[in-house]
Amino acid sequence: MSEQVREQPKREDRIKISEEVIATIAGIAASGNENVASMGGGFVDGIAGMLGRKAPSKGIRVEMKDNLVNIDMAVVMRYGCKIHEAARDMQKRVRDAVEDMTGLEVLNVNVSVLGINISKETDKEVELLDEELPKA
Repeated sequence: MSEQVREQPKREDRIKISEEVIATIAGIAASGNENVASMGGGFVDGIAGMLGRKAPSKGIRVEMKDNLVNIDMAVVMRYGCKIHEAARDMQKRVRDAVEDMTGLEVLNVNVSVLGINISKETDKEVELLDEELPKA
């Protein structure tokens, strides 16, 4: 009796996670840092904001090669925070979130601080401090 050997077809299943999805994950993770006043962005992001659409990926650029990810982020920090500590915290939050949710390895999370936000509350504090200083 002849035995039939049935060959299993080779499966080449793939999962592709877009750079936009990774940027959105990074943006949401970064926004968890209370010292981030806003994410930087370009013209298109500004238009989305005016139309009432939130863009969690605003100010974030993602580059992927194989399963390795590089993330560049542009942020505005709140006045008075320790920028270096806030940036390190943001890097950790972003790296952990992207790696946990995608299974990809994050090589770099680069943070560019574009500015400092002085809120109205901070303006009041500065005015009070100015009043308390002796006049020269």
